[in-house]
Amino acid sequence: MQGYLWFIGKRALQLLAVIFFGVSATFLVTHLSPISPVESALGRMTARSNSAPEAVQAMREALTAMYGVDEPILQQYLNFWVRLVQGDLGPSMIAFPTPAMTLVMRALPWTVGLLTSSIIINFLIGNLLGALAGYNQNSRLLKGFGVVAMGLQPIPQYIVAFILLIIFGFLWPVLPISGGFSMDVQMGWTWQFAGSVILHSILPAASLVLVGFGGWFLGMRALVSNVVTEDYVTYAELAGVRRNTIVGGYVIRNALVPQLTALAMTLGGVFSGTVIVEQVFNYPGLGSLLIDAVGGGDFSLVLAVGTVSVTAVAVAIFIIDLLHPLLDPRVRAE
Repeated sequence: MQGYLWFIGKRALQLLAVIFFGVSATFLVTHLSPISPVESALGRMTARSNSAPEAVQAMREALTAMYGVDEPILQQYLNFWVRLVQGDLGPSMIAFPTPAMTLVMRALPWTVGLLTSSIIINFLIGNLLGALAGYNQNSRLLKGFGVVAMGLQPIPQYIVAFILLIIFGFLWPVLPISGGFSMDVQMGWTWQFAGSVILHSILPAASLVLVGFGGWFLGMRALVSNVVTEDYVTYAELAGVRRNTIVGGYVIRNALVPQLTALAMTLGGVFSGTVIVEQVFNYPGLGSLLIDAVGGGDFSLVLAVGTVSVTAVAVAIFIIDLLHPLLDPRVRAE
């Protein structure tokens, strides 16, 4: 027990280090950019009205003081961490005066729901079918799944998203292609709202699932093909152990260990794919919010989205890392 607590402590320190450097990198990328957030905001404001030069200068000074962009970069960095600890990164420029963190918290559940559901479906179905294909190598049906997986794996998520958009939005319009729920449905804990949310998430989730399935299937099939040649599997078969026990308890359990590592390593890539898919389907998640923030030069919102995204992905990897000792006795021994 003491060794496992030590294992958790080391991983927790790594988690804090990843969050610190990831958030710091997000800050540097935004604040070292040649784009001025103040000038971007002034451009949007003055485009809507003919403001006098004195009024424009006054707005420029007010925005500069509000966001502190006239201070040295080190002071801005320290101020950023102080505000972050307080949970306030300032107001959003493209949705002024709404706080940037408020916009992020509104969009976060949509991305978490879409990402979590697609990863669970991919991981479970891809690994299960891949394990069966690796164990039953003569099955024609499972060989067919392998052909489909090899065809889908190299296709980017946004290409699949556009294909689904064309098929189910124009050629066979049976599914909604935009938004998170129908406009005539009121938000709330009702079956009508839940059904609308699920219906609107089918195409974005399918874009992620179809591409991710190929990688998990092929990876698990290769792992199981090696595991089934091990002596303990052969002995179990000769001893008359039930086939379900061999596949589930011996083969899949041992092959899942590297797959968990692969899941932790691919979370960042899956999240970036989610960002693009959300923009294609105008899904109200962090992806659409981030693209709007970058396009509008809203550094406060970019920092809020980046901070929450880095933290969420790092925590998810931390949780996956804690599952390793439960599957691999060698990690428990260490």
